[in-house]
Amino acid sequence: METIYLGIVIFLFMLAVFDLLVGVSNDAVNFMNSAVGAKVANFKTIVIVAAIGVFAGAVLSNGMMDIARHGIFQPVNFSFYEIMCILLAVMVTDVVLLDVFNTLGLPTSTTVSMVFELLGGTFILAILKIVGDETGLLTLGDMMNTEKALSVIMGIFLSVAIAFIAGTFVQYISRLIFSFNYKKNLSWTIGIFGGIAVTSLSYFMLIKGLKSAPFMTPESLAWISENTTLLVTGCFITFTLLMQILHWCRVNVFKIIVLLGTFSLALAFAGNDLVNFIGVPLAGFSAYTDYVANSNGVSIHDFMMTSLMSSAKTPAIFLFASGLVMVYALATSKKAKNVIKTSVDLARQEEGDEMFGSSALARTIVRRANNINDFLKRVIPAGMRRWIDSRFNKDEVILENGAAFDLIRAAVNLVLSGLLIIIGTTMKLPLSTTYVTFIVAMGTSLADRAWSRESAVYRITGMLSVIGGWFITAFVAFTICALVTFIMFYTSFVGMFIFIVVAVVLLVRSNIKYSKKEKAEQQDDIFKRMMASKDKNEILALLRQHVKETLTSYITFSEDTYVKVTDGFIHEDLKSLRKAMNATDDQKKMLKKRRRKELLGLRRIPITIAIEKNTWFHLGSNSCEEMLYCLKRICEPCKEHVDNNFNPISKDCVTEFLPVREELCRLMERTRTAIENNNYEEADDILAKGDALKNSISSLRKQMMNRMQEADNASLKASMVYLNILQESQELVSIWRHLLRASRFFQGDYVPQESVLLNLAESPRTV
Repeated sequence: METIYLGIVIFLFMLAVFDLLVGVSNDAVNFMNSAVGAKVANFKTIVIVAAIGVFAGAVLSNGMMDIARHGIFQPVNFSFYEIMCILLAVMVTDVVLLDVFNTLGLPTSTTVSMVFELLGGTFILAILKIVGDETGLLTLGDMMNTEKALSVIMGIFLSVAIAFIAGTFVQYISRLIFSFNYKKNLSWTIGIFGGIAVTSLSYFMLIKGLKSAPFMTPESLAWISENTTLLVTGCFITFTLLMQILHWCRVNVFKIIVLLGTFSLALAFAGNDLVNFIGVPLAGFSAYTDYVANSNGVSIHDFMMTSLMSSAKTPAIFLFASGLVMVYALATSKKAKNVIKTSVDLARQEEGDEMFGSSALARTIVRRANNINDFLKRVIPAGMRRWIDSRFNKDEVILENGAAFDLIRAAVNLVLSGLLIIIGTTMKLPLSTTYVTFIVAMGTSLADRAWSRESAVYRITGMLSVIGGWFITAFVAFTICALVTFIMFYTSFVGMFIFIVVAVVLLVRSNIKYSKKEKAEQQDDIFKRMMASKDKNEILALLRQHVKETLTSYITFSEDTYVKVTDGFIHEDLKSLRKAMNATDDQKKMLKKRRRKELLGLRRIPITIAIEKNTWFHLGSNSCEEMLYCLKRICEPCKEHVDNNFNPISKDCVTEFLPVREELCRLMERTRTAIENNNYEEADDILAKGDALKNSISSLRKQMMNRMQEADNASLKASMVYLNILQESQELVSIWRHLLRASRFFQGDYVPQESVLLNLAESPRTV
């Protein structure tokens, strides 16, 4: 029996390693997003600074794991078996849940995950024990700390609201002081700003990052508490003078602030959030050693866990090993970059590819904000408006190459996050590092007018999605852990073993899928290069390449889907038709994103070229959209016909249709090849044969209509669907012929003849 539980404890530590890996991937956004977003240094340097902070925070932590030992449940009323069920369920749920969020690129709170998992597991066993208690003396309050859940939930609401308002206000004031061209306004303000920033970060490290370090004795903490005003004043004067001198020596003070802020938040994260990753396994290890040493033959169901009521210090070897694992995760995790990317993209200054779509709530918020903005324009004097606008002139923004925002905003993000966490700690509010840092970044980006009318609805949707994910984390963590604990409790070792296998399989499967997804995303970095480049000729070349890939991909998709849909109708394959419908809807959403990217690129090329190419760009883009509509108009009647089990199409119709389809596909392949190779020598021949194909299809339509006059009612429905296929096939030919013309004149330096322009009157029908 002891051997089995020893195996469970070992597995808990194995899961702790996974938890550290995925947890650091998730929480890397807390302390790295500002430095990465502002390109304060290369990514390797930022990782090194953060890694030093993480390792120092982990090693200097005293490892007080009380929340996992008795912060949620009352161990005196739980047996060794029940505690092990709860702890194993918590670790299984936590690792899988965090990995899912990291894969989706959404930052979440490891603190909330662990607390609500412990609540879920404890709650279900508490209910079972109360139901089975014959004395009727046990209550829910005897077995779990319900106040902890309420304090965490209140902390969520408070941290979100306070961080957003504070971030918006402080960044607005900072921008009024420094403007976007901040290098012109640093004569004396930089010393004061640097003094406030470094003093705040230093105090943050003392109070939040090092308060639990072994060398911080109670006497030291008491002295800091009693002399806070003196300490802060002395630091402010010293650092103000130091920052001003460094500025005179032409040192970029903002970079020092951002790197110091990255280090301090990483230090605090590792020192305080380590319990979220190894607290549960250590509680399990402590419970196991207590049972082995003191059980004296008492069964696992009767040995109560009174020992967990005491506080325990984590052995130094565990802290050191945890620090190494966290540094390794930080340096190698690709999912960490994915989570950072979400936060940086939502806060970036310039427009670009939007990760999120639009939502009704976001549209309402933007509409109300625009109304408020219009009201303020009427109230604020024109002279003051002009002065404010001059401070927010984004044309003067100073961005490092490829940066999402400038150093002013990065510094405010880090300093303000540290200050808010200090305030929360002082007021004993359970503020989440994740919540504070993310929401501050959203508030500062709003103040910087980074959310234009073109992007605001997408940014707000993204922010709401992340915030919604936090609340979902709490609910899902509670529910899943409760269910897993319930099953383990009744199935004993069998259930435990099954869930261990499930957790391992899900983690392996998730990492394999993520690797495939990452490879697919790495294949298309043209847009990033296009938005980062300052050379307009290079931007034009990249835009042409991007447009070429869009057109060829949609021709390929249209050809493949056309064959699948018509085959599905001929062979009565409902599954294939449903897949084609879903794929077409997905491609419509993808086309919107690609079109927006290309429009952003079109705005960055020389204006004379943009005016010349505009018509052909929009004709090509509209043709892609029309092809998808055409496919949908073909697919819907076919799917409905097959789904209703109506009579199939006649063999005569199939025989006459297949050669037409073959010719259409052949010409589409030639079109794709011409666009792909940027070689339009055969374009006139393709267009001529396409025109001939349209005439052939027209003849088939007339024959079919004549045939329908003589057909019996049994085949009338199939004939109607077939007639629709012929009609839409004819439209499809017209569409890709326009697409070929559009690509020809967009990609090259061709000047279209008047006859070509007149032919555009034969445009695809508007839907």
